[in-house]
Amino acid sequence: MTRNPVQGIEAPPHAEVIAILDFGSQYAQLIARRVREAGAFSMLVAPDISLDDLKTINPKGIIFSGGPSSVTETGAPRCSDQIFDLKIPILGICYGMQLACQILGCDVDQGESREYGPARLSITDSEGLLTGIPSVTTVWMSHGDQVMGLDGDFVTLANTPTCPFAAVRHKSISFYGFQFHPEVTHTPHGVDMLRNFLYEVCQCSGTWRMSDFLEAESERLRKHIGDRRVICGLSGGVDSSVVAALLARAIGDQLTCIFVDNGLLRKNERQLVETTFRDHFDIDLRVVDAAKAFLDDLAGITDPQEKRKRIGHRFIEVFKDAAQHVSGEVHFLAQGTLYPDVIESGHGHAGMAANIKLHHNVGGLPDDLPFELIEPLRNLFKDEVRKLGDVLGLPAHIVWRHPFPGPGLAVRIVGDITLDKLDLLRECDEILLEEIIANNLYRSTDQVFAVLLPIKSVGVMGDDRTYESVVAIRAVETQDFMTADWARIPYDVLAKISNRIINEVVGVNRVVYDISSKPPATIEWE
Repeated sequence: MTRNPVQGIEAPPHAEVIAILDFGSQYAQLIARRVREAGAFSMLVAPDISLDDLKTINPKGIIFSGGPSSVTETGAPRCSDQIFDLKIPILGICYGMQLACQILGCDVDQGESREYGPARLSITDSEGLLTGIPSVTTVWMSHGDQVMGLDGDFVTLANTPTCPFAAVRHKSISFYGFQFHPEVTHTPHGVDMLRNFLYEVCQCSGTWRMSDFLEAESERLRKHIGDRRVICGLSGGVDSSVVAALLARAIGDQLTCIFVDNGLLRKNERQLVETTFRDHFDIDLRVVDAAKAFLDDLAGITDPQEKRKRIGHRFIEVFKDAAQHVSGEVHFLAQGTLYPDVIESGHGHAGMAANIKLHHNVGGLPDDLPFELIEPLRNLFKDEVRKLGDVLGLPAHIVWRHPFPGPGLAVRIVGDITLDKLDLLRECDEILLEEIIANNLYRSTDQVFAVLLPIKSVGVMGDDRTYESVVAIRAVETQDFMTADWARIPYDVLAKISNRIINEVVGVNRVVYDISSKPPATIEWE
């Protein structure tokens, strides 16, 4: 195996590796995902990785990610200036392009106008990276600085109305630069551009598959865990289910799964999990009723970060107690953490990602965690986890289940948490999902849920005035959960959902529909 000296993941034998220097971009792992989709094995590494470590990876190509810093700032992240001496093809994206061009002798400064959002790209030279791309296309920009001038060693490939050097290449060094972001869905031909880098420039053959990840990760887990015992927090969602199946495959009866009823679950969730997983998995499953402890911890708490912290700490106390009833000493705690959880919690590569929110299975864990944490899916996106679930042979109703946050309904009730509010929201959530499934919309949407808002509104029922709760409906479509768009649910379906909730759930007299995209909003409200 080839070990990543920064993150500890391993490349399968003979894999074609693309090393991605992560300068703190929110989309760094999205670049990695696009590369894997295109058939090469991607590895995120720190920007200051040594040249010797980079040689050990033996990459076919290198990508410099974007990032929130300015290359003109003191202390901005940098890579070795000698990286170009390796004679490995390099693609710089946004900050990565600016840094590379600066190293290679160009001026970088603040642009006259900051570009954020869609831009019209005009291609002037389609050689290499832009082969087969329409001469005029849309790209997604997000930058303030830009390259201000090129010397004679560079060729301009494309421009936008406000960015004369939107795509460039070096004449003698195998370097290409994009000022825009090809990895996001808002750049329609971005995937084609990345594929051109892999196949036209790096000469990859496209041999990477999710089955390779399964074999490599199973072997890594066996070596790391040895003969020690593991407990896995099983929620019933696809993430923890895939982790459980992966660990069961890797270490067999050394695994005990623990399902915690925290009182924050959807209606009948506990019964569904017990039935599904005791029937499907040949594993040791323990169910712990800890609802009262969680609700006591949350009493009077309104701050969403504090909610997540308290839930995270209580989960650990529950796992510590449960571990005492497992035969043999428990050394590891396994969780279904995904990369969007990591990056939104500000635990991105080299600590450069902004903190957007804490996740109980990332930033909400105590510093004195009594277990060693293992997170086999930490470098994967949701769609990759679903592919892994298919490879592992999990049933479709598990693989395609919509995500449900670890903190449960606590982050879908804005404000303080009470049992009455939880019961009200459970009823709304069940009606919502019933109608989404009945109208064949479950697989065409990626996450659908109800949110109880901390406000009341005036209404009329019969001849009486009401002053009751407002419920928001959230439905999104996304490929990776890093960006998302609100789902265009048909009006008649929305009308039926609203009518059923208002008529069947006592205490609700108004339903609203959230039409915010991510970004700027997050998918969950808290």
